[in-house]
Amino acid sequence: MSSAAFEALHRYTMLESPTGDRKALAALAEVLEADAGRAGLRTARETHPTGDHLIWTLPARGVPGPPILLLSHYDTVWPAGTLAGMPWSVDGDVIRGPGVYDTKAGIAALLTAVSSLTDGPGPVPPHPEVRVIVVADEEIGSPTAGDLVRSEAARSRAVLGLEPPHPGGDLKTGRRGSTRARVEVTGVEAHAALDPDAGASAIDELVDQLIRIRSLVASRPVLLNTGTIAGGGRTNVVAGQAYAELGLRFTDPDDEDAVLTALHDLRPGHPKATVSTRLLSHRPTWRPSPAGTALLEQIRSIATSIGQTVDGRPADGAADTNTTGSLGHPTVDGLAPPGGGAHARTEWVSASGLASRTALLTALLTGLTG
Repeated sequence: MSSAAFEALHRYTMLESPTGDRKALAALAEVLEADAGRAGLRTARETHPTGDHLIWTLPARGVPGPPILLLSHYDTVWPAGTLAGMPWSVDGDVIRGPGVYDTKAGIAALLTAVSSLTDGPGPVPPHPEVRVIVVADEEIGSPTAGDLVRSEAARSRAVLGLEPPHPGGDLKTGRRGSTRARVEVTGVEAHAALDPDAGASAIDELVDQLIRIRSLVASRPVLLNTGTIAGGGRTNVVAGQAYAELGLRFTDPDDEDAVLTALHDLRPGHPKATVSTRLLSHRPTWRPSPAGTALLEQIRSIATSIGQTVDGRPADGAADTNTTGSLGHPTVDGLAPPGGGAHARTEWVSASGLASRTALLTALLTGLTG
């Protein structure tokens, strides 16, 4: 195990960093920036009210041309205080704690890899420019990071995602599209017994709309989850407001376009009601591409040269690599250390995997020169 990566992962895990908790995120960001600076990276930030995105740069050394872009995030799904019931622990090869797998181990491995280049014995080996974006709100769909990711990817030779890999360590060469949408209904309040016809129930209208939406996706390979629903107030008052938040997953861009267009075009069934839809986050479908396949082959070759074996295939989950891969940029994800239990209290990461991924990332930073 890399003692440096292990020690870094421990420090990062002990600083809880739930999405949207600006104070907690800021505390971890300070530590990450300090470590990045010691590793030889230039640091900058893109500031947002819910948390700053961290932007790091390692200037090229002897390899001209576009940079390699690495994508990660430092927010987790775990609320502050989770450590009390889900503490950091090490049992053989298994490291546990909130966020160790998704994806603080990836950040620890990357910074250790960069340090091994810049602070190792002998001269610094040739490498292209390296750009790193560490997003603050990835776990809710990166609503504030999309433009930053797109602009950086547009000028990069390759995009490497530091999300967790498939079980067993295989990389990710495509992802389902993922959209969070909110359907909002406004009705008309009235006395539910004395004058019900004067009102228009927002809840009834919302139920009708959800049935229409389920019918819309029934014939398509689309995953639909109604995650939140709320509205109304009293049983003797016709509901004036209601909403539902939907999670949608797509495997085909055509289905994605059709469903999202239909959501925006929803019309009320009741003449006194209004219906609107807005996207809370949107990650487009990323399908495997020739550019991504070629990048995977480069990674496989570099892995072989250091005695490792990796492969790749599409994944169901979504990440910031959806954005880059869907635009046709050469993209491969899953380069964080292997483990399991993402978003579950069984979350764990492999100690030996932390070391092997650190070695692979070191090799990729100097090997992806084409």
